[in-house]
Amino acid sequence: IGVVVDDAIIDVENIVRRLRQARKDGSAKSTASIILEASLEVRQAIIHATLIDAVVLLPIFFIGGLSGAFFQPLAISYGLAVLLSMLVALTVTPALCLLLLANAHIERREPLLVRFLHRIYEPLLTRIVQRPGPVFLATALIIVVGMAVFPLMGESLFPEFKERDFLMHWITKPGTSAAEEQRIVTQASRELRAIPGVRNFGSHIGQALLAEELNGVNFGENWISIDPSVDYDETVAKIEEVVNSYPGLFHNVETYLNERIDEVLTGSSETFVVRIFGPDLKGIHAKADEVEKALKDIPGIVDLHVQLQSEVPQVQVEVDLPKAQQYGLKPGDVRRASGVLLAGEEIGDIFRDGKAYDVNVWSTPATRNSVSSIQNLPINTPNGGVVRLGDVADVRIAPAQSVIYRDNASRRIDVSANVEGRDLSAVMAEVNNRLGRVEFPLGYHTEVLGEYAERQAAQSRLLLFALAAALGTFLILLASFGNLRLAILGFLTLPSALVGGVLAAYFTGDVISLGSLIGFLTVFGIAARNKIMLINHYQHLERYEGEAFGLDLAVRGAVERLSPILMTALATGLALVPLVVAGDVPGAEIEYPMAIVILGGLITSTLLNLFVVPSLYLRFGRKRAAVPTPVLAPAP
Repeated sequence: IGVVVDDAIIDVENIVRRLRQARKDGSAKSTASIILEASLEVRQAIIHATLIDAVVLLPIFFIGGLSGAFFQPLAISYGLAVLLSMLVALTVTPALCLLLLANAHIERREPLLVRFLHRIYEPLLTRIVQRPGPVFLATALIIVVGMAVFPLMGESLFPEFKERDFLMHWITKPGTSAAEEQRIVTQASRELRAIPGVRNFGSHIGQALLAEELNGVNFGENWISIDPSVDYDETVAKIEEVVNSYPGLFHNVETYLNERIDEVLTGSSETFVVRIFGPDLKGIHAKADEVEKALKDIPGIVDLHVQLQSEVPQVQVEVDLPKAQQYGLKPGDVRRASGVLLAGEEIGDIFRDGKAYDVNVWSTPATRNSVSSIQNLPINTPNGGVVRLGDVADVRIAPAQSVIYRDNASRRIDVSANVEGRDLSAVMAEVNNRLGRVEFPLGYHTEVLGEYAERQAAQSRLLLFALAAALGTFLILLASFGNLRLAILGFLTLPSALVGGVLAAYFTGDVISLGSLIGFLTVFGIAARNKIMLINHYQHLERYEGEAFGLDLAVRGAVERLSPILMTALATGLALVPLVVAGDVPGAEIEYPMAIVILGGLITSTLLNLFVVPSLYLRFGRKRAAVPTPVLAPAP
């Protein structure tokens, strides 16, 4: 809203001011020519400010991953809105002004409120420009405070969405029967549905017939919905209290959107996962227990657990090499023969009624229904004889894992946890520190997955492109001002306009999240427009209106830009006040931090443009020779 409104305000305010001045001076120019001149006066500034917005957005398109999936639609929407706003300001706005203002009564004097603001602002600005030292010192102090506060703020790529629908995993120990799982879920459902505000509850246990996920009957997923009319935080706390009263099982309560985000980032529903890779199952299990022990006392970590591993009884056949050699058998011969008898082997297929059917060779059920019968399975020897499997191998039943997880052909196991009551960045910094103390043998390593790892990867990808965007911004400022010193001045003061947003987010206890980033983009766009407009206006006064470089120029240019700068800030701020007053309510997880950042940023960027930039221009701006007033003033 702020950027779109600013384009319209810039154009309309300059047109009205020029019309008022022309009628006051008794100019014989037509309304159309005055409107055209006024539009051309601000055209270049609007285009350059829009280009800066576009350049700042470009790095977002190179993020990739889940971050890119979230931020790229935002960048596209923001970019299109800014582009269309510029086109409307350059074409539709002047045409509407010609239609609506041609015969309109425009007072020769400015409105009473504007004159009142000018009477206050002009002498104040004069004193500040004459003695800018205290203002420069205060600005530097605020920037230093902002830079000191920023690293202390928490970071969260995605906010905690306060949805009304929850997905809860409910996993008992491996080996739990379906009847016991159903009994526990039924009991929990009674307690949860008794909580005021819980309007429905649903659950499924195990694996559906055609499901893609492999789950046992000890795995359950519960859906809970709460009524919009009840207190959200209080109801969620009661739900978690009931869930936590069931010891000895893994459970978590998450909104559906947060659960899907975690699932994409880590392959599980937890906030972060430490994935341990290694060649040996016992080895990675031992290291998983060691990692769990190292992380368990970190503040903020909850639901810490090693990935559940279910075991099933399995027939194991271990070849006795000396005995096998006595019969001329190789280990592979014994394994292949026993494998065919116990598991079968496909030897071909047949066609019937246009369909292909596999043909498998397998032993009869009676010959493999017990350990003793398996030991009696016949194994053919190379000399044409037959020997019992039990005579050349050790046949026994032993526990074995039902599922072995692999990534890139390497065995792995996960240590997962959620984070509550503490900043994710601080927790993950301590997690990485603790992992650095755990020694891993050759061939073993860990990977940390989750939102924090995704954010770190996105920041690494953004760094190079952000430097290119910064260079592009500087070149646009240089093209707009035509002065190296002014371009450096504008480039260095643009980020300082964001300090107010940082301080506002810090003192309201917020973290840097998706909504905050939207707010920073908006403030950056407004600050860039106002700064370019103010400096271009100074240059216009020097070049085409004969205003000499000096104190009068610095004060006059700022006073004439006072109204559009304040109108932009007020129009944007008033639109956001309801969001701030409503607070961090469900449904405003992105809008609330965005509103906080924009309001804080508007304060500092407005003060910067009204008091600091005029002083800096007077100190670093270059004097230009006056040019006789032309018939049509080209764009500065």
